[in-house]
Amino acid sequence: MSLRVAVQMDPLESIKIAGDSSFALMLAAQARGHSLWHYDVTTLSWQDGNVFAWARPVTNVQRVEGSHFTAGDLQQINLAEDIDVVLMRQDPPFHLGYISAALLLDRLAGKTLVSNDPREVINAPEKMYVLDYAHFMPPTLITRVLDDVREFQRQHGAVVVKPLHGNGGKAIFKIDAEGTNLSALFEVFNQTWPEPHMVQPFLPSVAEGDKRIVLIDGVVAGAINRRPGTGEFRSNLAQGGSAEATTLTPREQDICAAMGPDLKRRGLTFVGIDVIGGEWLTEINVTSPTGIVAIDAFNGTDTAGLIWDALERRHAAMVAAKG
Repeated sequence: MSLRVAVQMDPLESIKIAGDSSFALMLAAQARGHSLWHYDVTTLSWQDGNVFAWARPVTNVQRVEGSHFTAGDLQQINLAEDIDVVLMRQDPPFHLGYISAALLLDRLAGKTLVSNDPREVINAPEKMYVLDYAHFMPPTLITRVLDDVREFQRQHGAVVVKPLHGNGGKAIFKIDAEGTNLSALFEVFNQTWPEPHMVQPFLPSVAEGDKRIVLIDGVVAGAINRRPGTGEFRSNLAQGGSAEATTLTPREQDICAAMGPDLKRRGLTFVGIDVIGGEWLTEINVTSPTGIVAIDAFNGTDTAGLIWDALERRHAAMVAAKG
């Protein structure tokens, strides 16, 4: 069955098609005969019980740099009547604008399938949802209080400080065991972000890689190991990290088994978790997970196809439930 698919994401003109997971999902959708639309999240609106967006039909999606899609004229579409599936794929930050858009999309429940489920995306921000699995995490402190951080550092030595709702490895700082610049850094963090911040011990095993594991409806689909670039401790591919093939440790298999049923129940179809050193869970990425292109390149798999298998099953179940 052909589906009408709207992709809520950043401008198609600016994406890096070689490794972009959203682009891979669009390619896979097109290959299955689904029709595609693209819209910017800022064009979402609600009126008289309907959710609208200004969108362009997209055709000729192809891996040809500079000519990777063809777009039609911009027009307003009704996401409940004109669309079967919405992919919520715009990049964070996870702020009030992001939350407001998710709440608008939640109004489509039972009419149009939205993935990941927008209500559950709100309930599961990366560095907060992971606290449900704290027994798999390294020691962690979430606070705005400098004295709390100093005491934490006295216990654990060098630490890493992260924005609670950051993404892509941005603004992650390592502070040495002596606490050099800790007070100045925390002052900047408190002035920049109103929420508390995440503090964890620096894990030397990050030099061996930070594993991205992708789960589809709670089932492991594949993984890559990301190593930091020269002079970096951050292993995010967006920060110069490199990817390599990998397998899961028994501890990582336990982590995935523990959270898998909850991910499926919540409608978090496409999720990427991050594990350092084969044992320390650090994030559960639900907003706009990445990594599937690299996983498929190393493993010869079709992760985008597996995601569409899951979405098609969910859409069929939703249609059947409506009778």
